[in-house]
Amino acid sequence: MSMVALTVNERAVEALAEPRTSLADFVRDKLDLTGTHLGCEHGICGACTVLVDGVPARSCITYAVACEGAEVTTIEGLDEDEITAELRAAFTREHALQCGYCTPGMLVSARDLVLRLPQADEKQIRIGLSGNLCRCTGYVGIVRAVGSVIEQRRGRGISPERDGGRNVLGPVGSGHGSQAGTEPAAQLQPPIAQVAHEAADSVTSIPAFTPANVFEQHFEVAHPPGRVFAMLDDIAVVAACLPGVSLLGSPRPDRVEGEIRVRIGPIAAVFRGAARIEREAAEMSGRIVGIGTDQRSRSSTQGEIRYRLERLDGGGTRVSLSIGYTLKGMLAQVGRTGLVRDLAGRLIAEFAGNLDRHLSGEALPVTHATTADLNGLSLFFGLLRTRMGRWLARASRHDRGAAG
Repeated sequence: MSMVALTVNERAVEALAEPRTSLADFVRDKLDLTGTHLGCEHGICGACTVLVDGVPARSCITYAVACEGAEVTTIEGLDEDEITAELRAAFTREHALQCGYCTPGMLVSARDLVLRLPQADEKQIRIGLSGNLCRCTGYVGIVRAVGSVIEQRRGRGISPERDGGRNVLGPVGSGHGSQAGTEPAAQLQPPIAQVAHEAADSVTSIPAFTPANVFEQHFEVAHPPGRVFAMLDDIAVVAACLPGVSLLGSPRPDRVEGEIRVRIGPIAAVFRGAARIEREAAEMSGRIVGIGTDQRSRSSTQGEIRYRLERLDGGGTRVSLSIGYTLKGMLAQVGRTGLVRDLAGRLIAEFAGNLDRHLSGEALPVTHATTADLNGLSLFFGLLRTRMGRWLARASRHDRGAAG
C-alpha cells in the first residue's frame, strides 16, 4: 500500500491506499464522502465527477495515488460555494432532477461551464454536459438551469474565467507530487505478497467499529467444552477446519495472517488480511476481530466473531456465535445480508463437522484442505434445499391451519 497525502474539501488527509484504488473509492470508503456516486466505473456516465485542482475529473478512473498533493473537492465541499448554490436553486426551479443519482456529478460539471462559457449558448451547454448522462430528465430542465445561471451572472457583470482555472498541462492532477509523474509504474504497484503483508500490518491498529450487519448462529458437537476450547486455541487446526482458509506465516496468539478464497459461480475473491484473537478461559468465550481486502474486486471487509461455549446435558458442547461484519466495494453490491447469512450457516456447518472429525481422531476430507475454494454449485444447491424446506414447512402449516 501507499500513503496518499492530499487535500479534500480544504482538509488535509493522509490514508493508506492500494495502487489500484480509484479516487472515487478513496473518498467514499476512506473518508465516507458518499455524495460522489459510482455508476459505470468506466469514466462514461459522469456520476463520479469531482474537482481535482479546480478542474472536473472522473474519479472512478483516476488513481488516488496519482492525486498526491492535489486539492480535491467533492460535492460535499461545495455546500458553501456561490456558483453551486445558484445552480442548486436553478435545478429546483427548472425541475432539473428526478432520481438525483447523476445530480452531484452534473452540478460539478455545470459549475465548470458557468465559470468558462461567455454566454448561455444552449449548444455549448449541451456539448459541455455530454459527458454526464441522465436517465430521467431528458436534459431540457438541466440545460435551462445552467443557462439561466450563466445569463444571470454575466448580467451582473461577472466575466468568464479563461480555461476555468486550468493552468497545468497533462491529465487532471498530474502537476502534483513526484509519485504522480516521475516514479516508475513498478514502484506504484508492489508485489501481492507485500500488499498482503502491509495490509496485515495495519490490523493491530484496527479502530473500534460498529458492524453494519450482525446475526447469530450456533452448532453442537459431542465433545466436552474443555476439549473444544483447547482446540479453538490451536490456530492451525482451526484454519484447517475452515474451507477455503490458509495461513500466511506462523500464527501467534495475538496475531494471525491469512487469506480465504471464495468462489460462488463466476464470482471469485481472495480476501487477504489479519486478525487478532482474544480469549477468556474462565468464561470459555472469545472474540476474533479482523480486516481483509480483495484486490481483484477492490472490496474490503471488517468483521468480528464472538463465541461462547456451554456444556450440554449429555456432556457435549454448544458453541454460540455472534457474527458482525461490514463489507465495502464491488462485492457489497451482491453480498446481500440474507445471502451472507445463509452462506455463513453453510460454512459453520462444515466447520462444525470438521471440528468433530478432528476431535474424534479422524482425518479431514481432502476437499476441505486449506487451499480449497468454496464450491459455489454445492453451496447453491444447499441453499436451495434449505429454502425449499422452509417453504414446504410454511405451506404445510398453512394447509393445517386452513383445514382446522
